[in-house]
Amino acid sequence: MDFYLQRLQDAIASATEGLNAEALALHAEGKWCAAEIMEHLYLTYTGTIKGFERCLEAGKPLARPITLRDRLRSFVVVKLNYLPEGRKAPKNTIPRGMLPEQVRAEVAATILAMDAIIARAEEKYGKSTRLLDHPILGPLRGREWRKFHWVHGSHHVKQIWSLRNSALAASGLGDDDRSH
Repeated sequence: MDFYLQRLQDAIASATEGLNAEALALHAEGKWCAAEIMEHLYLTYTGTIKGFERCLEAGKPLARPITLRDRLRSFVVVKLNYLPEGRKAPKNTIPRGMLPEQVRAEVAATILAMDAIIARAEEKYGKSTRLLDHPILGPLRGREWRKFHWVHGSHHVKQIWSLRNSALAASGLGDDDRSH
């Protein structure tokens, strides 16, 4: 598996390890809980898989020509590892209510499937080819898709750690039980 996607898979597993369904469902008013964050991530992975399936079925990359704006946005996220705050999640990535245990069980396999389909597209069209458009960053190569998911996932894993620590504090466990 790709280095960034393995790190992503490990980070999600570490942040959610040992949390029961109740802890995964805790959240602040108007904010997503850890299960909803994981579902959002899961939906981004399944969306990427569907996009790459269309790319392979079409027999060609589905990336439009890159613009200066695309270059700037992808540079900030993929090269600087910075995900700007305040952007609303695209509608198709908003949590729909998957059960916490179901989403936790499926997220690792979905990351693996996403890595595999990106690799298939790279084999077919070349690693330096922009393969598919990201809805915000524009046309990306396979390695850029993987790095995007790492940066995006890392942003949300920090949120899960914060929720995890709040849940463990509420349960009365000490600081030694809340390390990361």
